[in-house]
Amino acid sequence: MEEGSSKVSKVEEWVPRTKVGRMVLEGKISSLEEIFANGMKISEPEIVDTLVPNLEEEVLHISIVQRQTDAGERSRFKAIVAVGNRDGYFGIGSGKATQVRTAIEKAARDARLNITVIRRGCGSWECGCGQPHSLPFQVTGKCGAVKVKIIPGPRGLGLVAGEVAKAILRLAGIKDCWTRSYGPTRTVPSFTYAVFDALKKTYEVVTPLDWAR
Repeated sequence: MEEGSSKVSKVEEWVPRTKVGRMVLEGKISSLEEIFANGMKISEPEIVDTLVPNLEEEVLHISIVQRQTDAGERSRFKAIVAVGNRDGYFGIGSGKATQVRTAIEKAARDARLNITVIRRGCGSWECGCGQPHSLPFQVTGKCGAVKVKIIPGPRGLGLVAGEVAKAILRLAGIKDCWTRSYGPTRTVPSFTYAVFDALKKTYEVVTPLDWAR
């Protein structure tokens, strides 16, 4: 209860620094789709908190990054955080800091700035129920040497994927699908962004239904 109330108070105290932020605060923009449709850029995380108040966060990975400087070896923490509302909005971000908590906060902020809309549907030939429980078509994402393929599954299948991929897909609102991965998938950052790259393509690809609209 305290976390929810603190988030609301932060949004209420928010003073927008960008034109998009002012339009959101004034109620001229009421959804993220309006921002994306007009080619606008999200530069303030408070925009996302205002338009998607039920956003959830999940820490996917924390590692130590070491750098050699003139003063000696310098260590920092790197965090990768995913945000989503389990209903089609999802983002991933990363952050570095000398403290774990600060790194997570930076990553959560970055994830909000990278949020996107995930198109869902029933693209499995075994199902055809028409409900948005899976993906409308197969998508492939890549990051570095890692390649991930997400295949629509029939209703009731569940998520046939590793733990990191499951966490991402759940936050995006996908309930049934198969996944196939290639390359060094143990490299969590590359694997995470490969899955994110695949999910983004569900919104980027234009289908015949879009032309009909």
